[in-house]
Amino acid sequence: MSAPAASAPTGPGKTAGRYNFRHSEPHWQERWEAEKCFQSDPNGDGLPAKADSRPKYYVLEMFPYPSGRIHMGHVRNYTMGDVVARFRRAQGYNVLHPMGWDAFGLPAENAAIERGVHPGQWTRRNIADMRQQFRPLGLSIDWDRELSTCEPEYYRHEQAMFLDFMDKGLVYRKESTVNWDPVDHTVLANEQVIDGKGWRTGAPVERRKLAQWFLKITHYAEELLSALETLDRWPDKVRLMQHNWIGRSEGARVFFPLAGRDDRLEVFTTRPDTLYGASFCAISAQHPLAAEIAETNPEAAAFIADCARLGTSEEAIEKAEKKGFFTGLEAVHPLDPEWRLPVYIANFVLMEYGTGAIFGCPAHDQRDFDFARRLGLPIRAVVAPRDADPVAFAAELEAGSEAFTGDGVAINSGFLDGLGVAEAKRAVIDRLAESALGEGTVQFRLRDWGVSRQRYWGCPIPVIHCPTCGAVPVPRDQLPVTLPEDVEFDRPGNPLDRHPTWAKVSCPKCGGAARRETDTLDTFFESSWYFARFCSPKVEGQAFNRAAVDYWLPVDQYIGGIEHAVLHLLYSRFFTRALKDCGYLGLEEPFKGLFTQGMICHETYKDADGRWLSPDQVTRGEDGALVHRTEGTPVSAGRSEKMSKSKRNTIDPAAIIEAYGADAARLFMLSDSPPERDLDWTDSGIEGAWRYLNRLWRLAAEPATPLPAPNAPRPDDLGDGLPLMRALHKTIAGVSDDLDRLRFNTAVARLREFTNAYEAFDAAGDGPDWVRRHALETLARLWEPMIPHLAEELWSLLGHERLLIHTDWPTHDPALLVDDTVTLAVQVNGKLRGQLDVARDADRQTIEAAALALPNVTAQTAGKTVRKVIVVPGRIVNVVAN
Repeated sequence: MSAPAASAPTGPGKTAGRYNFRHSEPHWQERWEAEKCFQSDPNGDGLPAKADSRPKYYVLEMFPYPSGRIHMGHVRNYTMGDVVARFRRAQGYNVLHPMGWDAFGLPAENAAIERGVHPGQWTRRNIADMRQQFRPLGLSIDWDRELSTCEPEYYRHEQAMFLDFMDKGLVYRKESTVNWDPVDHTVLANEQVIDGKGWRTGAPVERRKLAQWFLKITHYAEELLSALETLDRWPDKVRLMQHNWIGRSEGARVFFPLAGRDDRLEVFTTRPDTLYGASFCAISAQHPLAAEIAETNPEAAAFIADCARLGTSEEAIEKAEKKGFFTGLEAVHPLDPEWRLPVYIANFVLMEYGTGAIFGCPAHDQRDFDFARRLGLPIRAVVAPRDADPVAFAAELEAGSEAFTGDGVAINSGFLDGLGVAEAKRAVIDRLAESALGEGTVQFRLRDWGVSRQRYWGCPIPVIHCPTCGAVPVPRDQLPVTLPEDVEFDRPGNPLDRHPTWAKVSCPKCGGAARRETDTLDTFFESSWYFARFCSPKVEGQAFNRAAVDYWLPVDQYIGGIEHAVLHLLYSRFFTRALKDCGYLGLEEPFKGLFTQGMICHETYKDADGRWLSPDQVTRGEDGALVHRTEGTPVSAGRSEKMSKSKRNTIDPAAIIEAYGADAARLFMLSDSPPERDLDWTDSGIEGAWRYLNRLWRLAAEPATPLPAPNAPRPDDLGDGLPLMRALHKTIAGVSDDLDRLRFNTAVARLREFTNAYEAFDAAGDGPDWVRRHALETLARLWEPMIPHLAEELWSLLGHERLLIHTDWPTHDPALLVDDTVTLAVQVNGKLRGQLDVARDADRQTIEAAALALPNVTAQTAGKTVRKVIVVPGRIVNVVAN
């Protein structure tokens, strides 16, 4: 990549023929900071000044983890948010646009192990580094509201929230089977297990039993589901992902008595109509009954251990070979006491879903079908298509390889025969209820949120375990419970468990010897309420000023990656409801508008030995082929993929800003593709953005003709400047609509198109110079949200002393959106021969005469008689001649 040269400055950004961004961008950033342009908290209470009557607008990008380096994904994400913030500010809104750091987490703990530094030291140093890396982008952030979730002044409040949740019955502790990451030595939520592996380490997840703290997110399951319909400014795909994750199912609880025992097996099913097709029952390897059997049966224990090594995702379960272990037990069919079903421990039944037990109907469930085929169990068809012959259909299905899961009517089902699926469900539920062996119910796929993590670098859970009093909340006057600094990371596991003194405390109730909870909170706990803390981060003694959150929330525009569609966004929606019930807030939905941006991609490269190469190691040889920059050896190009360290296809934002400036980087991020789609980074793309910025700069720095002074009066007659004014006002209307809809790339395209129109107008030398000045000033105002440094530079070059950031957004004149002329297609005998521009109110005779005078029409009608001229107003003229 070759960097554009910059000439010596002759003024703020003034060079001999080239825009000097290296001088201009820091200059305007210093001006913005000196004039506190982005401060939104003049009183320190989070609220605007009393005299400020502007409507509020809260713009927020998902805050970053302080890894130490920003990447191009950060640049794209925060540029988009900055465009929204600047646009709304120019429109007259009081804008809140804060920044913070999601600072707890395992990467810092792993860094402590690898580098021999304390996680806090590593994290705070990274924050300082990344803050400096963000500054050159010129983001309109209120840095006075900056927060870091690893500081006690932040997490002390979430400890109080945890205790309030306990008081409300939204927190509980129980022993449960968990997803265990053997590399990070911690529990993972189901959402953090991808294809049976830890989302961060990629290690195969194990199943373990641990005592864990849970938040009762299921308490709000119905609300979280139904409220998705109100989030009309969220992407449909995100709402669908949450809808599926919450997973509301209507069905039945069915009880299967266990033969020879006093207990029974509880099953949840969405297809009670298929009970007559049951051929077995199966339980999860984590089911209490399985544990009971394993105590005396070594083979069962070995099978359960084998199941624990299987991935936990639904995809992993679906792909795995279906295996079962016969328990020796039989279940009594709830509709026929003489009917017995074998009970298996099965590797495809999860304890987290339903009741951890199923009845298997192989004919109408593919997993059950595969399992039955493997074990030689009966396959009984009990539902058939309405137009099928029941006997023939049943025989074909039972001899085939696929279950029938479609709609139809009940067959081979006693009193249900002939009923449709929906009718059969109701009938069988009624029959089960009569015998107290079942009932209709609603089940959710959603499970409570396990928040315990076995690590040091997280918020301590404010609970003390007493042998006499049990789990006792830490007294509120003892908050925050802070992390000890003198910890050692010399071996795997949680160093809080090994600390000699930290966990040893007295019980707040009885005064006896007790022990602190050594698990820390899942980091999603911190990110589930940070958006509320931003409303008043300086207020002492409380999480946030209630008046401030009532003013600022909900977030009007939230921006972040689609990868957070379930994890972070669902937890935040739950958290907001829980905080409302505890009196912290008065709303239920935290994010009014949501936008999920695409990823940044780059072509990948490998050397002859198959090793990944970074873009700066690759160049083109004399023959145009890719070669290693220093070794000259051949290089092969792979497909464009998401930028990642593992494939070395990353671009350093600092290098781009140094070579081309922040505005060029911002412009390329906004212009090359729709913002919700992935963007392919190319050298030609950033160089094209840089060239355009220089074109734009020269229009103001080197005008073709002298421009009138600022605020010069508009002439009464715009003359030949009227067409450009029409184009300008169409651009204002279009760009305003594009930015309102977050269509950044089309806004860029409109502005570049108008730039072309301006250059043609300027070169022709027509029209009053007032139109030139007005067009350039408006261009600067329209570009300000996207390329703010150059926009300020243009504004200054045009003679303005007051900062452009303080200037209102331009508005269009509706009258100028209507063209005075209309373009008509002209045909001769039905074939297009030309176009005709006429006044919109031209009469028929004028149009006919103009059409017949066109050279192509004259040529086509020579020697012929014009029989008729057909005029379709506003569209077409057809000359009929023979």
